[in-house]
Amino acid sequence: MEEKEKTARFEQTILPHLDAAYNLARWLTRNEQDAQDMVQEAYLRAFKFFHAFQGVDGRAWLLTIVRNTCYTWLHQNRAHEITTMFDEEIHSVDSDSSNPAALVLQSADHQLLREALNELPVEFREVVVLRDLEGFSYKEIAGIANIPTGTVMSRLARARERLKKILCGQPKEKL
Repeated sequence: MEEKEKTARFEQTILPHLDAAYNLARWLTRNEQDAQDMVQEAYLRAFKFFHAFQGVDGRAWLLTIVRNTCYTWLHQNRAHEITTMFDEEIHSVDSDSSNPAALVLQSADHQLLREALNELPVEFREVVVLRDLEGFSYKEIAGIANIPTGTVMSRLARARERLKKILCGQPKEKL
């Protein structure tokens, strides 16, 4: 494949998934600048190895590269985060989106959810982001994370249970 044709095919197949790539990297690294760096590194790797891409789902292929890039970086720079939860106090707020005051509360709910997601261990945070925010199937997540589908399902169930406990204000010792 000629370089110009490769570049055009790459741009058509992979570039539309930049937002999903950044979203996953942001949740895995918990830092905007690090996420941008990881996405840039992942896109460079994806371009370098694009000749090996045989599939039709560029999104899953790219997010696999983003995930692997983030995990490699986390192991090198923040190995303690792979298994340690982020420690913040969480409070939950009920909301109703029918008036301006309720919209402020709804915004607070989104912030609480972001904070609760940040408290999850990275392997739980990853499956929640891929399933609930990016809409991947269990099978697709299993492929991206290179784990069995049953592991995806159990991690997702445990992650959701932890989120529920965090958002309901249960003591962290029970998590």
